[in-house]
Amino acid sequence: MLKQLIFAVMLLITGISIAQNGTTSPYSFFGIGEQKFKGTAENRAMGGLSVYSDSIHLNIQNPASVAKLQLVNYAIAASYKYVAQKTDLESQNATSTTLDYLAIGIPMGKFGVSFGILPFSTVGYKLQSEIDDTVSQYSGTGGLNKVFMAIAYKFSPNFSFGIDANYNFGNIEKEILISENDLQFGTREIINSDLMGFSFNFGTEYKVKINDYLELTTSATYSPATNFTVEGTRELSTILISSTGSITSIDIRETNLDNVDIKFPSQITLGAGIGAPKDWFVGAQYSNVKISNFNDPVLNVGTVEFIDANRYRIGGFFIPNYNSLSNYWHRVVYRAGARYEENGINVAGEDINEFGISFGVGLPVGRFYSNFNIGFELGSRGTTNSGLLKENFFNTFISISLNDRWFEKRYID
Repeated sequence: MLKQLIFAVMLLITGISIAQNGTTSPYSFFGIGEQKFKGTAENRAMGGLSVYSDSIHLNIQNPASVAKLQLVNYAIAASYKYVAQKTDLESQNATSTTLDYLAIGIPMGKFGVSFGILPFSTVGYKLQSEIDDTVSQYSGTGGLNKVFMAIAYKFSPNFSFGIDANYNFGNIEKEILISENDLQFGTREIINSDLMGFSFNFGTEYKVKINDYLELTTSATYSPATNFTVEGTRELSTILISSTGSITSIDIRETNLDNVDIKFPSQITLGAGIGAPKDWFVGAQYSNVKISNFNDPVLNVGTVEFIDANRYRIGGFFIPNYNSLSNYWHRVVYRAGARYEENGINVAGEDINEFGISFGVGLPVGRFYSNFNIGFELGSRGTTNSGLLKENFFNTFISISLNDRWFEKRYID
């Protein structure tokens, strides 16, 4: 019954995940938008750390980890984000709610397989600038989604290797409207783009006992550069603006966007950590993303410099007593972490960086070590220097990680 229920929920919300708009950030103006975190709520509560994996949780950042699963795992998560945005002159608040991922992991002896869907990037902004009598308005919606399938093989009890293949797809629409206060006529440009492309991620994981108590874990992942295909239209029109503000297009010229590719950058991630199994763990992780190689001839409206990005994460967890029968809270997993990320964009000479601290708990529920996870994150992005915008955000995220045994032999039907 559990399997049928999970699959029904998957079919119901897959369409919702494709249609959602998960940001209100002006920084989603650049490129393909704000990239979403690819990882579970458990990872996110530890500062986004993905070096750790176990036999009852799905790790969708490192495909090698799926070989460690011992039970079929269903994972689903959602998040709520509150953002306080401010410049030197103004401030405003915004909120967004998103489905973060939907995934299944299946153990098959020394092999493991997982698949699912999650948002890859999201676009959502409305901007306006006034210089003398000229008013420029910018708006954008849409984003990309990722469908993935990972397969891993455990070469030994200590070492596993995996690869995931991703199909990325979505639509982004950007609009620019330029007018003058004393004129009835203005200009509007609309770029409507469908993007699609495959990407791959290779991962390894190595664990070794240091002594009877401590275990060392190391991991590495690499995503090679890839091209996304762009298909769509660019519409340029003269518009008539009425006294009430309504807009009528009186001259439309449309061109097709054919044979256009966006080069998406490579990424390498290295991590290491130490801990006592089923007791505690602490680790660190470093990522380098070659965003300077990002090529976006269609969607990059405006002046921005793409630069290589470095990302740093630390985090861990603590379980007071994994086998406690008398005290439920001793079996709860307590997680915490921090991260510092360079987003890889430089606007008006200012790097747009991000910092966050997070914490959360994993609450045991039901059979087979299933759990309900809730986490919180406080952080900031951007700067008010050079007339830019700073965002202070508060994220709340929840997930359900359900375990089941598909191939259990039944003695009584």
